[in-house]
Amino acid sequence: QVQLVESGGGLVQAGGSLRLSCAASGSTFSVYSMGWFRQAPGKEREFVLTISWGGSSTYYSNFEEGRFTISRDNAKNTVYLQMNSLKPEDTAVYYCAASPLHLRRPMVSQDVSYWGKGTLVTVSS
Repeated sequence: QVQLVESGGGLVQAGGSLRLSCAASGSTFSVYSMGWFRQAPGKEREFVLTISWGGSSTYYSNFEEGRFTISRDNAKNTVYLQMNSLKPEDTAVYYCAASPLHLRRPMVSQDVSYWGKGTLVTVSS
């Protein structure tokens, strides 16, 4: 079992930055591929970023255009999502996800064994 707790969400103006954190507990964090997903109001959950279990490989969605960066600190059992140049359309609940698969591609929902409860990011125009 893995418990995931996101933090760092909030209200930010367009063009600003936020750094989300996801703290993991309950199992060996370093064996999991980690990902971030988001769900905007009235829309389906969508993939944002994936990072491999060792942190050497990352996989990005098409929309983030280099504005977002994923990283992990296995010593701290934490994965991060750095978001820059935020846009109002980035407003969503952001979810942390863990997969036991050693992914070499973007994570999809079917890969996920554990989800966090999410943290809300609101970008004002």
